[in-house]
Amino acid sequence: MPFGAHETLEVHEILNEKVNMMNHFGLYATQAQSPQVSQMIDRHLQSAMVSYDQLVNYTHDYVEPQTSNKMHHVTETPVQQIQYGLNQPSPVSPQGGAEFNDQQILAAMLSCHKNSAKNHMAKALECADPNLRQMLVNGAVQCTDQAYEVFLFMNEQGQYQVPTMKDHTAKTYLHTFQPSNQAGMMSGTAQTQGQNQGQSGYSAAQGYSQGMSGMSNMGSNSRPPTINERIQQSRDSFLRGGSPGMVEAVDHALLNQQVLNTQNQIQSQPKNH
Repeated sequence: MPFGAHETLEVHEILNEKVNMMNHFGLYATQAQSPQVSQMIDRHLQSAMVSYDQLVNYTHDYVEPQTSNKMHHVTETPVQQIQYGLNQPSPVSPQGGAEFNDQQILAAMLSCHKNSAKNHMAKALECADPNLRQMLVNGAVQCTDQAYEVFLFMNEQGQYQVPTMKDHTAKTYLHTFQPSNQAGMMSGTAQTQGQNQGQSGYSAAQGYSQGMSGMSNMGSNSRPPTINERIQQSRDSFLRGGSPGMVEAVDHALLNQQVLNTQNQIQSQPKNH
């Protein structure tokens, strides 16, 4: 099965990004000092290799990976454990040299995962092939989770501090948005639909009534349909059109028309004195 031109270019970009990421992570693994950082790099590097191989194998043989729906989830962290606020953050500036310390490695990993998550999701939206699309979505989730794992470690070490604003200011700013009145919105929509359907039924009934009245005034060479034939015709027409709920309105209009026709016939007959 062929790939679309757009998704071919997008997947090529993702594969190129994964190769560069694995090359960088391999370099970071040789320079990390902390055992925790080294273990994190190894886990992320292994998952990147698996994701890369799945995508390459699918583009070669169109074989859907058995683990395409498995996600990488970070252990849930209570929000109370996140350290908010600034506490004398260290100055940051570019550092030359071939060696990286752990903080530089973690910052590079975080940037890599953040950008990769955005790129995976943006390119998934351009894929027509459902398996390619799912693999890229899974890649976005995996990078999102791994970025959060790096953030949690840096936040715990005081290397990634989260600035805050006054609690009153944050609440005032966000509390301008209120919960939606779902019940009210739904009832209003249903009422509008009912009114539209009623108007449609009335218009259709009028159209049928006028049409049948014209048929009843045809010349003597054509026999006008009986009331039963008219009702059956109206039912068949509306059932074919997918609007069986309007049949009763049409029937009512036809019956009214028959009564009027009968009254007209009686009045037109000569009176015997």
